[in-house]
Amino acid sequence: MNATLTDIDDFITFLRQFVTLSLEEVKTILLPAIQVREFNKRDVVTRAGEVEEYMNFIKKGTLRKYYVQDKDEIIVQISIEGHLISSQESFYTRTPSEYFIDAVEPTTVLSMQYDVLEKVFASSHNLERLGRLVTEHTMVLKDKWQFSLIRQTPRERFLSFVDKYPEILQRVPQKYLASYLNIKPETFSRFKHLTRQKH
Repeated sequence: MNATLTDIDDFITFLRQFVTLSLEEVKTILLPAIQVREFNKRDVVTRAGEVEEYMNFIKKGTLRKYYVQDKDEIIVQISIEGHLISSQESFYTRTPSEYFIDAVEPTTVLSMQYDVLEKVFASSHNLERLGRLVTEHTMVLKDKWQFSLIRQTPRERFLSFVDKYPEILQRVPQKYLASYLNIKPETFSRFKHLTRQKH
């Protein structure tokens, strides 16, 4: 589905953290490049073994990214409104994805296809710079997350996550959050009890 200017408001606000975008750039270059895609709960957005075609910005809802190991789903990302998600390595290298991405709740994403995004970046120095800065931003976030998995205790990780995304406990099943935070389910339940005591 083609996007309207109203559809992409939040996305443009997100992009303007990185560079100044004129209304002209938004209307003539970005808007035609963006598709609105809607998914029901449990719908697959990206399938392992297939090449990732889209970079997605979440307008509404929650997506999770995971790989399967010995029948276990290992979750590496849970993202809500205002965040980017895709199988990045697959997207940029055009090789099959190692990851699945699916909808935890009904979700609307603003998506840009690889070829289209390449044209957007090639259209001006400003947009090329935008592409570089957004990529750097996602890499830094990923590094920070990796670091927290190594350096923080499970309890610190849990409290910091809940502090940042308080509503996520209501929206995402406990087993997904436990997997993402790399915390045993029973330990996670105990931590959840701590937050109830705090309120």
